[in-house]
Amino acid sequence: MSRIKTTFANLKQQGRKALIPFITAGDPKPDATLGYMHALVEAGADIIELGVPFSDPMADGPVIQKACERALLHGTRLVDVLGMVAEFRKTNDTTPVVLMGYLNPIEVLGYATFVDAAAKVGLDGVLVVDLPPEEAVEFSALLTAQQMDSIFLLAPTTTLERAKKICAATTGYLYYVSIKGVTGSATLDVDAVAERLNEFAGITELPIAVGFGIRDGATAAALGAVSDGVIVGSALVSKVAELADTPEKIAPAMAKILSEMRQALDQLPK
Repeated sequence: MSRIKTTFANLKQQGRKALIPFITAGDPKPDATLGYMHALVEAGADIIELGVPFSDPMADGPVIQKACERALLHGTRLVDVLGMVAEFRKTNDTTPVVLMGYLNPIEVLGYATFVDAAAKVGLDGVLVVDLPPEEAVEFSALLTAQQMDSIFLLAPTTTLERAKKICAATTGYLYYVSIKGVTGSATLDVDAVAERLNEFAGITELPIAVGFGIRDGATAAALGAVSDGVIVGSALVSKVAELADTPEKIAPAMAKILSEMRQALDQLPK
């Protein structure tokens, strides 16, 4: 069983919800990421999503777009991100790490080369935003052979017929995009999210984590109450830009946000 599956199984047994922070690797500088990862685990993260910097992050809003720009300014590449995972694994062999990004950097490296390198550093899953399930057969097969999970997105506009195909291709958890828009968008309708997740629950037993629009403990608890977990990105990444002049405050600020969410989720009825 993969680390991701084990994590969700343990959380389910405990009656708890997954807390999954997202940060952009290499932002603001490559040597900062490892410390952030450990700080997030200490603050209650169950799984870490590590964003691979890309020059055209079309699914992301301004906050993460600028994070990619900062990371790329310092030359952060996919191989560097894998190196960060390798360093993390030297002292943490239990927290799952998922790479989230776009297809181009992986294609440049080559599917087989990437998957082999990812397996060697202890990566647990990959979510490629612009790779639909129909075009991911070869890539997903390589991941499966190395006991890594393929993670795909569901959206408010996803039909049930389409969702069945996405669920069939997914092996880790499903990432439900809670709003129609890019990351960091403002509108969040919890009732609408609950309705859609109920529909998807009828066609899959995979855990579903909800991302986009989660800013604090209240929003985390509201969405955690109707899902298997929550994913928080922009609220954390924005702290990097906000505290650029005092970088020593970034990790504590991220940890404070995540700790609040962890407490809110753990107070939900079991």
